[in-house]
Amino acid sequence: MDTRFDTSVQELKYKVLKEMSRALFNDTLLEEYNEIPQRISPGPKSTMRCCIYKERAIVLERMKLALGGNKNIDNVVEVIKIACDECPLGGYEVTNRCRGCIAHRCQKACHRNAITFDEVHRTAVIDKTKCINCGMCAKACQYNAIQNYLRPCEQACKVKAISMDEEDHSAKINDDKCIQCGACVYQCPFGAIMDKSYIKDAIDILKDSDFSNKYPVYAIVAPSISSQFKGATLGQVVTAIQKLGYRSVIEAALGADMVSYSEAQELEQKGFLTSSCCPTFVSFIRKYYPELEDKISHNLSPMATIAKWIKEHNDKCKIMFIGPCISKKKEIKDEKVSKYVDVTLTFEELQAMIDARDIDMKSLEESPLDNASYYGRIFARSGGLTDAVKEALKEQGSTFEAKPIAVDGIENCRLALIKAKGGNVDFNFIEGMGCIGGCIGGPCCLTHEVRDKMEVDKYGHESKEKTIKDAIKYYQD
Repeated sequence: MDTRFDTSVQELKYKVLKEMSRALFNDTLLEEYNEIPQRISPGPKSTMRCCIYKERAIVLERMKLALGGNKNIDNVVEVIKIACDECPLGGYEVTNRCRGCIAHRCQKACHRNAITFDEVHRTAVIDKTKCINCGMCAKACQYNAIQNYLRPCEQACKVKAISMDEEDHSAKINDDKCIQCGACVYQCPFGAIMDKSYIKDAIDILKDSDFSNKYPVYAIVAPSISSQFKGATLGQVVTAIQKLGYRSVIEAALGADMVSYSEAQELEQKGFLTSSCCPTFVSFIRKYYPELEDKISHNLSPMATIAKWIKEHNDKCKIMFIGPCISKKKEIKDEKVSKYVDVTLTFEELQAMIDARDIDMKSLEESPLDNASYYGRIFARSGGLTDAVKEALKEQGSTFEAKPIAVDGIENCRLALIKAKGGNVDFNFIEGMGCIGGCIGGPCCLTHEVRDKMEVDKYGHESKEKTIKDAIKYYQD
């Protein structure tokens, strides 16, 4: 297995993206389309399925997602139904810990009369046709004998947007509930849930730019790039991105500097605010806590903020964002953002494109990436935005006392929002990030083992600009 990835599922996804990228760059996709599944799964020993034919059929579905997926589905996350057939249905089940006690608390706790007792084996029995998986029986059992065996995707989804399709028992996503966090994508052991890729759009733009030379293409990279691509230095990664055809590589962290400066002013004016940097967190508020929507910062995300500045100074350019985030693919569909960012790519897709062009990053010279301040760069990890907002208030000479709370992961975000909804809280700013650890825990990181806060801070300390004001002064003129 390729040590750059956590799992074989990620490696398989990468192989598909790499093959598709190579064919797209070389204009050979039509000729190679039916050959790619055979190259990825060349023989019976390579399959993870019942037969090589099913494996190749699934690869074909992955190829469709690599080309943008089902255009009739607005969600950027899709289920590959043919790949989703291995997980048990799950739900609440009685384990062998059941002692057949005479208290029968589990039975009394069930309001659907779904629990009876097997007099022969002296154990509780759950009628699945009546059970609604409320969990009251499990809470009542003093032996912890009733367990909830959820599918990995259902367990990963903290907003209960995933259920079982009654027709084929595959996973089904409720798009109205989904917040595009991508947790299900990373957690599915069979890779049956995947994010759509817009790698074709990216390559088409790069090729057209190279051929016609009519517009420059800029890459905006997320600050979490500092904890990725462990086989090469960050400077070498920047050079590799430029070799793909990008005119320049710019830090989204510079947009983070701009956001923190503006967000600090907005916080002082309004007195209470929730962050707008993470599109998953923003979507979570809008769908599940709409009464707090007016508390969301009016600032665009760092990605959109720096892209806006670039487009305002060169309206003919094309801009692509590269990061660990799936929900960014949804964010750029928003009318407030779509005019600034043309394509969103993930670190997984970037690695595939670099390898498709046979670029050896380790052998490259280093190029600088020094646009942002320490405070902009630490946006990559949880707590970075709160530190930046407090610094911005300080640099602005404000006497307003920021009382921030930094929460990461949807469950922690939920707790903070519930408190805010109730009022009378001891904080006035919520920094919410959908992924555990922040962006360094994003679903499309190359590896999720490298989520070291100290590494992000080290990258921040390497910045030439020591204050937020110094980082953005040129861009304010």
